[in-house]
Amino acid sequence: MDVYLRSIMRKIINSTYISLDGVIENPQNWQSLGSFDEDGFALQMELLSACDAVLMGRHTYDGFAPAWSTRSGDPYSDRINSMAKYVVSSTLRDPEWTNTTVIDGDVLAEIEVLKKEPGQDIVQFGFGQLSFALMEHGLLDELRLWVHPFFVGTGGSEDLLFRNCPPASFKVASATTLKSGVVILTYQAA
Repeated sequence: MDVYLRSIMRKIINSTYISLDGVIENPQNWQSLGSFDEDGFALQMELLSACDAVLMGRHTYDGFAPAWSTRSGDPYSDRINSMAKYVVSSTLRDPEWTNTTVIDGDVLAEIEVLKKEPGQDIVQFGFGQLSFALMEHGLLDELRLWVHPFFVGTGGSEDLLFRNCPPASFKVASATTLKSGVVILTYQAA
């Protein structure tokens, strides 16, 4: 992809919670382990405010839609509910979450078109097949790993960040340590 074109395109920024043992599944269940704080919520709100679209796979959509679509009255819920949402799925037909579009054709081509449209950046939550495809095709621009300072202690292969995937290189952009002990490692595509 042309370097100039890449510099004017919207970025796709993946934001993923991960434990020390590599678990990425069900972070909403980690509250009892005590690593969520006001600073983290403020940074997530800052990220959401810098984006005008959410990109996710079907699995993430199935977790987010029922949780967020029923909430309102706080800045984060109001923002995510009003944003354009794109879910990659070959089976979802009638998404119930407001402003949701299903991408089911040539997914990578459609995402590349989305990146070229004017607007703010695009946040991608969750890390799975879609993320690996974005990395493989040079469409994932930034990866923010929120490393939580504990071991979850359970999880199968689908619950872990590591899976067989194509090689990809990133460079460290920043590291931020929150009072809770969470370290946010931000990487940009090399």
